[in-house]
Amino acid sequence: METKYKRVLLKLSGESLMGEQGHGIDTVRLGQYAAQIAEIVGMGVEVGIVIGGGNIFRGLSGAAKGFDRVKGDQMGMLATVINSLALSSALESIGQPARVLTAINMYPIGEQYSNRRAIEAIEGGEVAIMAGGTGNPFFTTDTGSALRGIEIGADVMLKGTRVDGVYTADPEKDPSAVKFDEISYDEVLARGLKVMDVTATAMCRENGLPIVVFDMDTPGNLLKVIAGENIGTRVY
Repeated sequence: METKYKRVLLKLSGESLMGEQGHGIDTVRLGQYAAQIAEIVGMGVEVGIVIGGGNIFRGLSGAAKGFDRVKGDQMGMLATVINSLALSSALESIGQPARVLTAINMYPIGEQYSNRRAIEAIEGGEVAIMAGGTGNPFFTTDTGSALRGIEIGADVMLKGTRVDGVYTADPEKDPSAVKFDEISYDEVLARGLKVMDVTATAMCRENGLPIVVFDMDTPGNLLKVIAGENIGTRVY
């Protein structure tokens, strides 16, 4: 099968790892993700991954409950490392080599991140899982994924979510919301759509990194996006 993209940055939300159980990590969902990722690597696609940590701890909500914001964000970074280790384990259990790279030095839990190490890994057929966000408080994992996608020279950022694209409003709350097939960065910002945070969207716009927002929870969708099928929403 022909692939539309050679090198991708896959952004996964921590919440999606909860699956049906509502907290923590659902091993069934984790296994489904690992199988889809291994499938596209087997087709020659180079894959870097950034995972959020919202299934374990979210810095902003922690700050709202009285945590110091910097410490709350650092706790969130550690949550992304836990998720990254879980995904690397799931990938390796099905024979797909993976490497965890952390924004903050956590050897031997993961290697210290550098774009050179990440590129070396994906060019060698490994999945590079880049954990710890940007390593700084006040930045989301969306911004971290934009930064990592640009640093590794990805052709596209694939934002795997629970919904099948970008809508005029939250489709889970507003049944009249209409889905976009394509939308510009400028329109996303002007409409205040929650595709990613403003910093991440602006970084992608300034560096020409397109985003495809799609439903990752339906097995087979990642392959369809890689093949260039018109699913999800393309932001450009």
